[in-house]
Amino acid sequence: MGRTLTYPKKPSNTVNRYKHRATYDLGAIHSIINSTQVLHVSFSPGPSEPFPAILPMIGQMGSFDYPSASIDEPLDCYLHGYVSSRIMNLARDSEGEGLPVCVAASKVDGLILSLTPNSHSYNYRSAIIQGYAQLVTDEAEKLYAMELITNSVLADRWANTRVPPDRAEMSSTVILRVKVVSGSGKIRDGGVSDEKKDTGNEEVTDRVWTGVVPVWETFGEPVPSDQNKVAEVPGYISAFVAAQNAGNRQYAEKAIGVQLPKEEQH
Repeated sequence: MGRTLTYPKKPSNTVNRYKHRATYDLGAIHSIINSTQVLHVSFSPGPSEPFPAILPMIGQMGSFDYPSASIDEPLDCYLHGYVSSRIMNLARDSEGEGLPVCVAASKVDGLILSLTPNSHSYNYRSAIIQGYAQLVTDEAEKLYAMELITNSVLADRWANTRVPPDRAEMSSTVILRVKVVSGSGKIRDGGVSDEKKDTGNEEVTDRVWTGVVPVWETFGEPVPSDQNKVAEVPGYISAFVAAQNAGNRQYAEKAIGVQLPKEEQH
């Protein structure tokens, strides 16, 4: 078995609360990011702005230099945006390594309903990566990233559209490459965790229902557009919807049965 690659612990990415839920494994962190449809990217808009900025963006982990690299190897984060957006302008004007950014992703897998409000929780997966963002200027790398991100929306979609993009589309679309320097994840799986003072109180246990409500993203039946002329929904779309729904449900339901770590057993 090969060794597990991890991000180094630094003050900026070390998990302090519920440390036992933390992960620094590249594979786990990259998987959470790649399975999250909307990423939240934060950055400093400049010295004249008192508040940090945060944008919802779509993106994906990948490697143009090593396209066969697996999810648990060092990867860049590619982000898709419009040419004149503020983050793109800041990245364009940045010097040195690029614009410092933080990318966050989170997924909820279950509602943990305990005896007391204070013990309620979620089953969840969350990840953050920190790095320096630069504009992708090489056309081949830009096309690689655009295909990568398009196929993250729906598998094999790029090849089943009108490609490559024309010059106007290439000019209006900007891709940011984030060179990742640190990252961490936090995962909670398992059932209810109540304290003995409550589990031993029959007045409470006899009237309060406890358990887990599994949560998963569900894709509905494809609805054709008014301009659509293709009679049947293509198989690659139906297969994607079915696979995503089955996989999301399986993960959420399986997470309930995971044994709680000793730190959460009362």
